[in-house]
Amino acid sequence: MTVYADENYPPYSYKEAGKVQGIYAEILKIAFARMPDYQVKIVPIPWKRGLKLIETGSAFAIYPPYFHVMERPYIWPYSLPILDERVVAFCRSEILATSLRGRWPEDYYGLKIGINAGFHLGGDGFWQAVKENKLKVSEAKGNRENLLKLGLKRIDCYINDRLSILWELKQMKLKGEYNEGGKHARLLEGATITIEQGFLGFTANDQGKYPFKEDFKKQLDIIIYEMRRNGLTQRIIEDFVR
Repeated sequence: MTVYADENYPPYSYKEAGKVQGIYAEILKIAFARMPDYQVKIVPIPWKRGLKLIETGSAFAIYPPYFHVMERPYIWPYSLPILDERVVAFCRSEILATSLRGRWPEDYYGLKIGINAGFHLGGDGFWQAVKENKLKVSEAKGNRENLLKLGLKRIDCYINDRLSILWELKQMKLKGEYNEGGKHARLLEGATITIEQGFLGFTANDQGKYPFKEDFKKQLDIIIYEMRRNGLTQRIIEDFVR
């Protein structure tokens, strides 16, 4: 079987030297190795392209979608949650200096918010505010692109997983790509928006192409549960980001 992975969501899921890397990959490689009935290959792919393959029924499964059943009816079922992710807003320091901005999205009205292309973050209230022109959304390919836009004051805040933002910002500073306080703005953490969970999501549009889908999901769920219960998942996370 082939399972697709987001190629541009470090440190959780990304491509390096043509190979899939990230926290989800480390967890799922172990899980798939414990499923002797299946041989699973993980292939990194641009997120929007992967979602389109799932929507058309051309792909079996992808990770790590959040649980957005209404927005993505073509993904069903979902595995047990693999990881918990905290979605936050990072803003230029002067944006947060004028207000604590603890309420989301009300305290962010009037601002331009960056998100990753293909991601549906922020909650219903946020997207309703976008529809009512109370705030604006600007999409970019991934963390690096959005952080550069934020640092160059092309957007006011950027929303994504907290660990993912911090990891990418650290890499950019080490490479000299982000000069905080110099060419680029100083960034501060704002409101916590949601606690999201990442899953392995299966295509709902396979028309019976994958009759073993429920068995695959059942076996995987048992392993994911055991890995979380015995602390293995947490140890993988800590080893990866330390």
